[in-house]
Amino acid sequence: MTSTGPAPARRPRGSVAVVGGHVVPVDGEPLERGTVLVVDGVIAAVGTDVAVPDGVPVVDAAGRWVLPGFVEAHAHLGVAEEGVGWAGDDTNEMTGPNMAAVRALDAIDIEDEGFRDALVGGVTSAVVKPGSGNPIGGQSVAIKTWGGRTVDEQIIRAAVSVKSALGENPKRVYSEKKQMPSTRLGVAKVIREAFVAAQDYAAARAHAVAERKPHQRDLGMEALVRVLDGELVWDQHTHRHDDIATALRLAEEFGYRLVINHGTEGAKIADVLAEKDVPVIFGPMLTSRSKVELRERAIANLVRLAEAGVRVAITTDHPVVPIHYLVHQASLAVKDGLDRDVAISALTLNPAAMLGLDDRVGALREGLDGDVVVWSGDPLDVYSRAERVFIEGTEVYSYQDGVRERGERFA
Repeated sequence: MTSTGPAPARRPRGSVAVVGGHVVPVDGEPLERGTVLVVDGVIAAVGTDVAVPDGVPVVDAAGRWVLPGFVEAHAHLGVAEEGVGWAGDDTNEMTGPNMAAVRALDAIDIEDEGFRDALVGGVTSAVVKPGSGNPIGGQSVAIKTWGGRTVDEQIIRAAVSVKSALGENPKRVYSEKKQMPSTRLGVAKVIREAFVAAQDYAAARAHAVAERKPHQRDLGMEALVRVLDGELVWDQHTHRHDDIATALRLAEEFGYRLVINHGTEGAKIADVLAEKDVPVIFGPMLTSRSKVELRERAIANLVRLAEAGVRVAITTDHPVVPIHYLVHQASLAVKDGLDRDVAISALTLNPAAMLGLDDRVGALREGLDGDVVVWSGDPLDVYSRAERVFIEGTEVYSYQDGVRERGERFA
């Protein structure tokens, strides 16, 4: 049996009624002069005729847009701390190519300035992942972007996926070390051998349980078995279309749930991704073509993926692009032809669904977390700003009279 560790401490959950705004539930039609009611941290009702219970604070959102908090699907918040150099860089454990046992959760510093920036951009949830220096980089965690005394109090889900990388990054890292893997062939071999070993581990473990005999545990193997069992997503860093094809090949060989991360050249085989129902976390977009794999980087490639029927999310890969620019990337994609409803979904429901978090976040729907953002106008308009941010019904950020005011971390 796999242990997920102790349950996270309970954060204070608030109640609030946001009334009179242009409400965009994401998974339903927009509502004029709508109300979002949050009770004890959970959305209790969304509609145009919602009774607000006595004692629930009311926020007047007339003339404002009301949306769910955005979900950043691929970030390094707290593991790649800003402004502190090597001392705060815990993104990659590059002492071996298979680091399935390590967890981003164990390296997150919630005092990283990026968490404050997230609130400015209306981002209330983030999936924090190890970096892309290893063929197998480690386990990701889904967290709220504010509210805890420690990261444990901000956890949405302690284990979401295992991060993996194909292409340039691991090839460069290990060729410089003059060790395996130094080619694309070698990177794929490391991944393939790891999953074969995980299959053998699962069989040996099952046999030991059946025989009531002890079995030596291996944390890395247990993480990979959870991928094989469908509990965890396989988050595949890949840019070039040939590396994406390798990712598809490996996923079909071992039967795990694949999510493409970055997908720079995914448009070249968009029909294949759509047919196989493989989603893409696209981005970051506001970058230069800093390496060979990015030569064909273009926002239009996201548009082509979406038009082909691929479920897409948008990422900043924070701190590659500051996390509060997440919404601006969506705006630029709309400028390049992305359907605006798809753009909003790519910031909310899509990332939540592809990473198995849509039972908690991603929409304004009864039963989901009360993560609500009041915008001054259409969030895709560059002139709009997040004016008030609520996480589980508690206000954590406001913008008033040109002064940013952030709520205290919960005591």
